[in-house]
Amino acid sequence: MRHIMTINVRTYDAQAVEGKGAKIVMIPFSAETDSELFRGMTLENGVDTQRIFPDGTLILSARYMLTGKDAAGNDCRVFIENTGTSLDNCKPVIFTDSPELAFLESAELSASVEPCPGGVTVTISEGSLQ
Repeated sequence: MRHIMTINVRTYDAQAVEGKGAKIVMIPFSAETDSELFRGMTLENGVDTQRIFPDGTLILSARYMLTGKDAAGNDCRVFIENTGTSLDNCKPVIFTDSPELAFLESAELSASVEPCPGGVTVTISEGSLQ
């Protein structure tokens, strides 16, 4: 597996609504990365939306855009959507305007999410975790 980037995420107060079919929790966050391929921070804030069903099933989707520089020093933006059914079962999708990082749009990516003080650390790798 090839390391793509590690993203340090700071979370803020969550908002929730409980419907008949699911509880929805939305967690705003900011993020930054200082990885070899890309260095940047969130453009505005991202949001992690969690749908929690009565049987305990969880579906999460975190969406955010980072602005910064690719490894060649070019200004660029990276959009990330990380979806999953648990913190250890996440699949990121990336879109970017960077020619240096364009390979990420079609790469098989995986992510691990680890809690840390004030948020989580997301590590994105090329290749499957399984």
